[in-house]
Amino acid sequence: MRGEDSDLCFDCLDQRINSDFSDQIVFSYGVSDSPLPFGSSAVVKVSDSSEEFSASCSSCESTSSQFILEYLRKDEHGCLAKYVDKFVVKDREGNSNDAVESDECLDCSTSGSQATEDDDTENITCGSVTCEHSGSFSCWRTVAALLPIAQIRKCSASELQKLASSFHYECPEDQILASLHRLIDGKSSGQATHSFLCLLLGLPLLEEKSKLRCLRHPNLSPVLGLLTSSDCLVSVLPKAPYTLENILYYSPSAIKSEWHRNFIIYQLLSALAHLHGLKVSHGDIRPSNILLSDSLWSWLTIYSKPDLGSVDANSSASRRRWCVEGCYSYGLYADLKISSHLDWQTHFDKWWKGELSNFEYLLVLNKLAGRRWGDHTFHPVMPWVIDFSKKPENDSDSGWRDLRKSKWRLAKGDEQLDFTYSTFEFPHHVSDECLSELAVCSYKARRLPLSVLRKAVRSVYEPNEYPSDMQRLYDWTPDECIPEFYCDPRIFCSLHPSMSDLAVPPWASSPDEFIRLHRDALESPHVSSLIHHWIDITFGYKMSGHAAITAKNVMLSSSEPTVPRSVGRRQLFFRPHPVRLGFSREKEQSRNELEMHTFHGFGVDNKRSVILLADEYLEETEEASAFSDHATHLCPKYHLRENLVESPLHVSYSENTKKVNTSLPGTSKNKGLSSRISLNYLLEHMEVRDEASTELQELLQWRQDFCTGNISKDIAGDIFSIGCVLAELYLMKPLFNSVSLATYLEGGDLPELIKELPPPTQVIVEACIEQDWRRRPSAKSLLDSPYFSATVRSAHLFAAPLQLLAKGQTRLCYAASFAKQGVLKVMGTFVAEMCAVYCLPLVTTPLSEDECELAYVLLKEFTKSLTPMAVQRLVLPSIQKILLTTGYSHLKVSLLQDSFVRELWNQIGKRVYLEMIHPLVISNLYNSPDKISASAASVLLIGSSEELGAPVTVHQTILPLISYFGKGICTDGIDVLVRIGRLLGVNFIVKQMLPLLEHVVCFCIDLSSMKKPEPVHSWCSLALSDCLITLDGLVALISDELLIHELTKGRLCLHVRVLMQKNLELRVLQFAATSLMSICQRIGQEMTALHVLPQLKELFDEFAFSEKSTDASDSLSWKIRTAEQKFHPESPIKSRMDLVLLLYPSFASLLGMEKLRQGCPTWLLLEQYLLKHHNWKWEYTGRSSRYNMEARPVLKQGPASKHTPKVLLNGSGRSVPQSQGLRNSNHLKLHIHVPVEGQEAVLNPLVHEPWSWFPSPVTCWDGLDIGRFGNPKDENRWKIRASVLSSARAHHGALRSLVVSEDECTVFTSGIDPGFKGSVQKWELASLSCVSSYHAHEEVVNDIGILSSTGKVASCDGTIHVWNSQTGKLISLFSESPSDQDQASSDPSSKNNSNPCNRHASHGLSSGIFDENLYTCMHYLEYMDQLIVGTGFGALRFIDLARGQKLELWGGEAIESGFTSLVSALCSGGSQTKHGDGASVSPSWIAAGFSSGQCRLFDLRENGFISSWRAHDGYVTKLVAPESHLLVSSSLDKTLRIWDLRKSWTPQPFVVKGHNDGVSGFSIWGKDVISISRNNIGIFSLAKSQDEEEQQQQRIIPQKLYMAEKGGRVKSDLSTICVLPFSRLFIVGAHDGHLRICC
Repeated sequence: MRGEDSDLCFDCLDQRINSDFSDQIVFSYGVSDSPLPFGSSAVVKVSDSSEEFSASCSSCESTSSQFILEYLRKDEHGCLAKYVDKFVVKDREGNSNDAVESDECLDCSTSGSQATEDDDTENITCGSVTCEHSGSFSCWRTVAALLPIAQIRKCSASELQKLASSFHYECPEDQILASLHRLIDGKSSGQATHSFLCLLLGLPLLEEKSKLRCLRHPNLSPVLGLLTSSDCLVSVLPKAPYTLENILYYSPSAIKSEWHRNFIIYQLLSALAHLHGLKVSHGDIRPSNILLSDSLWSWLTIYSKPDLGSVDANSSASRRRWCVEGCYSYGLYADLKISSHLDWQTHFDKWWKGELSNFEYLLVLNKLAGRRWGDHTFHPVMPWVIDFSKKPENDSDSGWRDLRKSKWRLAKGDEQLDFTYSTFEFPHHVSDECLSELAVCSYKARRLPLSVLRKAVRSVYEPNEYPSDMQRLYDWTPDECIPEFYCDPRIFCSLHPSMSDLAVPPWASSPDEFIRLHRDALESPHVSSLIHHWIDITFGYKMSGHAAITAKNVMLSSSEPTVPRSVGRRQLFFRPHPVRLGFSREKEQSRNELEMHTFHGFGVDNKRSVILLADEYLEETEEASAFSDHATHLCPKYHLRENLVESPLHVSYSENTKKVNTSLPGTSKNKGLSSRISLNYLLEHMEVRDEASTELQELLQWRQDFCTGNISKDIAGDIFSIGCVLAELYLMKPLFNSVSLATYLEGGDLPELIKELPPPTQVIVEACIEQDWRRRPSAKSLLDSPYFSATVRSAHLFAAPLQLLAKGQTRLCYAASFAKQGVLKVMGTFVAEMCAVYCLPLVTTPLSEDECELAYVLLKEFTKSLTPMAVQRLVLPSIQKILLTTGYSHLKVSLLQDSFVRELWNQIGKRVYLEMIHPLVISNLYNSPDKISASAASVLLIGSSEELGAPVTVHQTILPLISYFGKGICTDGIDVLVRIGRLLGVNFIVKQMLPLLEHVVCFCIDLSSMKKPEPVHSWCSLALSDCLITLDGLVALISDELLIHELTKGRLCLHVRVLMQKNLELRVLQFAATSLMSICQRIGQEMTALHVLPQLKELFDEFAFSEKSTDASDSLSWKIRTAEQKFHPESPIKSRMDLVLLLYPSFASLLGMEKLRQGCPTWLLLEQYLLKHHNWKWEYTGRSSRYNMEARPVLKQGPASKHTPKVLLNGSGRSVPQSQGLRNSNHLKLHIHVPVEGQEAVLNPLVHEPWSWFPSPVTCWDGLDIGRFGNPKDENRWKIRASVLSSARAHHGALRSLVVSEDECTVFTSGIDPGFKGSVQKWELASLSCVSSYHAHEEVVNDIGILSSTGKVASCDGTIHVWNSQTGKLISLFSESPSDQDQASSDPSSKNNSNPCNRHASHGLSSGIFDENLYTCMHYLEYMDQLIVGTGFGALRFIDLARGQKLELWGGEAIESGFTSLVSALCSGGSQTKHGDGASVSPSWIAAGFSSGQCRLFDLRENGFISSWRAHDGYVTKLVAPESHLLVSSSLDKTLRIWDLRKSWTPQPFVVKGHNDGVSGFSIWGKDVISISRNNIGIFSLAKSQDEEEQQQQRIIPQKLYMAEKGGRVKSDLSTICVLPFSRLFIVGAHDGHLRICC
């Protein structure tokens, strides 16, 4: 930061950049700390047409071509200028070229004056021409150490483009990371690696200072170059996407946890330790100077210290000195009285007293809100104060805009805003921005380049579409105004010949006059008396809460609050803004008699000519004073400046500082220390052992013991700033303002806010802001303090090298090699998760084959090291991107290997795999996939089908593949269907696959007979081709006997139906004919004559009497061809009549001519046609005709086997041969799979075969849908038939609860057994048999749950049993004692408050079922590994399963009507958020239902109570949260209710009625809800409930379950239900103890 004497107006800055760099460097916007458009830095876009640069940008992590140019005047930065000039002279002496062409970086070995030993600390860049530095080493040497990669170049566009290209492509720090990679691999590495690691670890270096290689600290912003001109230096820096100030203002949730806060501070301290080791202080640490990447890696900017000597913010003379002569912008802002120090309280006081204009005050508010001049996405905003309908008068409201309402509200109307608020998914009235980029560019259209208009407004430039005058502009836009309409007449003048000037209103003669009148209107009494309302809406308390709802100003909230943002709406004030002094409308009438002012046009003379009575404004003064005190957070203070306190008790410190070591940071004469750095040394430093949270006593002891010497005043000032930033990260508001800082310095009174900090953080902050600067710890001491956990240190050491300016390939090599050496395991699960965000983006860029191997290693290591939730959240999105890539990818093929997928299954479970990965595997089998990828995907699908089970395989693999028939499915996709059939057996083929294929054939035949467009018929032919090829392959797998059995049912005579169609392509007909002949040859002469020949009669008759004949030329060509060569069945036919040549001779050879003529009455006509057109004549020779079409089997006969053998897979578990090439682009080839010799014929499905009860999905399948290319899961809707497929008696008494494993192959049931004891049964669904039982319960088990994928099960009978499902061994037992009730409270946040309303005895209803001390229900928080259990006295108990102990007890519902209300149902929902320690992830809220019908909502993040409401009129039986904002409840009051929690924490329900009895439970899949009541089920859709929200009610039609095989309805009452979504089934338990599988 500098004083404004070094700043240019942004117009002059733009011109200067254009002059120095030409048009190839595009000025985006200026960067300034002032509310006015003055500054010396700018964001620019560097354009380069070179292919190398474009390619490098696309492959680089930061693809932005934006950079920051900062102009430094040589006369203000003398040391830096002299250093650069000497470097230039030295370079010119060594080069004949006059220009500065050197690519060398600044070198620490550059000669300079030797240092003398002194305590003074150097500024980062000296602020005067005469260097006063006398530190431990030379000033020039320090400059080189701070700017190690900066290249000195000539100030030109080409040189800047070279710097940009070097940043993106050459990557100046690549060698350091490559050397570190060699060290990890155990190879020889350079000294630079040791130096860099010592820099991070704080170890001494081997090198003497004369040979030290300068290294950039990864947490210091990289200065890429210094471009020199005659009077300036231009520093070039890459633009970071965010600053810490952006995050705190617009997306504070992006800093997810306490760990992330500490990690940011640790990075800053690490950078400061490096700076302070150089005896350099930063001097201006504040959130705006802390840059952040997308992954929130920190860069501390390198700025010179503020110029405190320039306190006059309005030094017009100084502005003129650097602006061009006659600068227009200077004249616009010369008279403004705004201070660049942004002291809001001073500005507010001046504005309130009338000493500052409305315009100036609004500019100050814009700057406080973070808005930036020239940035069209975040431009300063001003109110429209007139509506342009007429010239407004001060004594009339006509012509004025209503400042009590937002412009959006005025433009849209209250009715539309109310509709938006009540109907949208995220309730809101207005958008999230009051001034859009579209509006700003439209306002400034006359002055902006056409390229900007095409990008921001409309891609096709049409000048007539832009408003032509102010009236139309105001009526058109729903957005607010911009400052230029109050100060800059140039905005009306067009630079484009095709666009006319913007017309001013008729009451203004020119743009200049309009600007004057418009500005006068802004300063008029009318506006001054109302402007505080507009401030409340735009910057104040009406932006949130009930005030926003009342003002219809609720903004559209971000759908992803944890995503960092650089722009947004900052709410500055949280109470009503006071009216300007003397403009209160209530006192206007009395004041008019006392005031004497002259109103010219719209203006007001601010110089009052009367003295107002003080007591008249006493109330207003008190209000303004209270408001000013309330908004002190707008005056943050991070520095002490010259107010550092020296205590006479610590004089020795200043003496000790003169005895410091004069060597460079990290250097030492002990050359043995750094030689220890090796892979094992790094792993040892990165190891994270199990550690408890930081103990307060340990921190207090550290504060007492740390060494306080060797720091200067300036360095101590940096430590003070760090303490302020750390406190703000926790408080989300500044620790100090101008008043509290002055109070602290005078009396040592700490601000009250510090008490809100966590105790460990409070200790650190108090140490950093110690009043006596000598008692503050150094940055190194803070880094070594127990405040920072080993996880923070380990993560920083691992991630820091990845932040070097290195190539993506080098970063990938480092990360993969380090991970392969076990660093992720050493660091632990949590640190690996924190580091994943820095590594995983490297694997999704285009990679070479060698890089793909590294990426595979990296993904595999992270998959093994992370928790299941972390794998799902971090790793799976990267895998999805890779699987979606088109063309060949070595990495994609590696990820499709069976071994990797099984590791993935073990981590995330099959449910997540089926949801997120399985559809993408299938996507590699259609739409022209890469052959190698398709083959790998087919192997994976075949190998996984048996383990997934028949139901899941059918619905998640077979049906999606069939749905791609005709849509580009490849041969490997068809091969998958055939080989899955072979793997799962003949029964599976006959029962599941053949009916599906029959359905497809019939569907295509029916569709082809309709009048449809040509693409539809083409699709039908393609789909039939795919279907027939699949059918052909499956038929080859079944025995001849079974083939004949299926033939008698007419299923395999589909070929004849195909041959009868006239609208199909000839190649489809030819393939059907050839396939039919192959089947006939298998079944023999007798069966063909019995089953096939009768169906061919109609076809032969059609051919015989067909009027269509082949023309002469065609016949001649056939005769010539048949004379020259034998006709082959694979030769493409020319017309449909050619089928006669394929079929008739073949059947004659197979059946004999006599039998064929008997079955075909038109044989004479057909033989005449064959003789005439094909020269064919039957000649009996006793053997097959020479035109006999013999099928050529592909699979040879093998040894006999009872069951189809499993196929061994190649490489990784299971493999299948690659596709046999079933299809050809020109014609179809016949490939018949001959059945295995000796295979048993299966006439009926075997009862004992796995999944024998599973029915064909045809009845509930919609079939193919042409033109739909979406997710297979979405294409196959689930039709519920309420049919019982199979059942078994699970318990002697009622079945109370059931739960299904995520792979949908196992189900656990709990129920009543003899003696009214409870038991849990484990059932395998494949055979529907009980495989084990758990009998340790003494009471009836009422709830059961599977605890993730650990194999543990929890069951509740009033106590909680946690046991191993494999061995049946009890692991933990939890119960509640009467004394535990005293811990419960009505508010979870006050756990020790014993409210008598929550302690009650058992009574009536509850005691008849549960004792108060018994657990009633439970809910598993998977990613916390905790159980929440409800109690009989209405409380919630948390149980830590990992540690096997009970946690806190949250109070229950108060007594109603004299009896206890027990907890009857539990669920969790809300966004996934990180806990304070970052170790686990959990939902954000818990809902509890009670036997009284009440529902309560608890906040898991804050451990607090949210809301309670009467949900039902009876016992709440179940709660489920299908979405983060939805809650579905059921009750014995016969209703289900849907609650939208976004609109209110006590919402109005959507009621679902229709059941005649109480609803005992329900289950959800997707948008469908299946409920049970007595022996009925009811189905309704959540989607309909949202569509019919206005009706607030929906009815369902109950239906009975019926037995699929035996017929009849299920009469027993149903007690519980669970959906198997991937199998498209549901399971119900009944009071008669039966377990029933339904569809």
